[in-house]
Amino acid sequence: MEQKKVLIDIKNLKKSFGKQKVLDGITLQLKESENLVVLGKSGSGKSVLIKCIVSLLKHDEGSITVGQHELTDINEEDLIDVRKKIGFLFQGAALYDSMTVRENLTFALTRLNEKFSKKEITSKIEEALENVSLPDSIDKMPSELSGGMKKRIGLARTLVVNPKIILYDEPTTGLDPITSDEISNLINETKNKFNNSSIIITHDIKCVKTTADRIVMVKDGKVYKEGTLEEFVQEKDPYIQSFFN
Repeated sequence: MEQKKVLIDIKNLKKSFGKQKVLDGITLQLKESENLVVLGKSGSGKSVLIKCIVSLLKHDEGSITVGQHELTDINEEDLIDVRKKIGFLFQGAALYDSMTVRENLTFALTRLNEKFSKKEITSKIEEALENVSLPDSIDKMPSELSGGMKKRIGLARTLVVNPKIILYDEPTTGLDPITSDEISNLINETKNKFNNSSIIITHDIKCVKTTADRIVMVKDGKVYKEGTLEEFVQEKDPYIQSFFN
């Protein structure tokens, strides 16, 4: 069986805020063409983990390697190169309220420092909005969008730059069950269509069951268990059962 390429390699990652240890020796890998779910209770360090992956937060110890780049002492130019490969869907979608959907997506494209013509930009934006089934939202303001629509537009803004890796921070939080299911299915559709890899931070078990190729459970800043959905569902450990029952 062919070994899958490792896209992100995290070893013994530690991060504290003052005396509070948030990450206490996390080790995990994201492989090519997989959805890796990081599961854990609120406050277990999941969101801090993915913010360290894009250097929104600096880790204290350990290593994070994305492709050929190790992030500990990375220079600004190489960090920009890493970030171009990674899309980040924030928990609240993080759209710019003063910009239309078109302007939000245009901003993401222009940050790539590539010279696209106006026609190319429009084409890429329209394609990204088609991919999230919201082509008619192009000139709407974020205030005109529902929570689920904002998540979709946030994903479109991520997809418009064609990332190899997508980091999803609690993609279904605050959504009703039907919209949550739609977003979970969209995560799978995105992977199947674009062959990208994702780390999905969540404590939503329905989202886990829909999206996970592999699961890493985090507890007290450490990896508590790693395995497939089937292995987690069959696990007798009471702590793990508390999530899946």
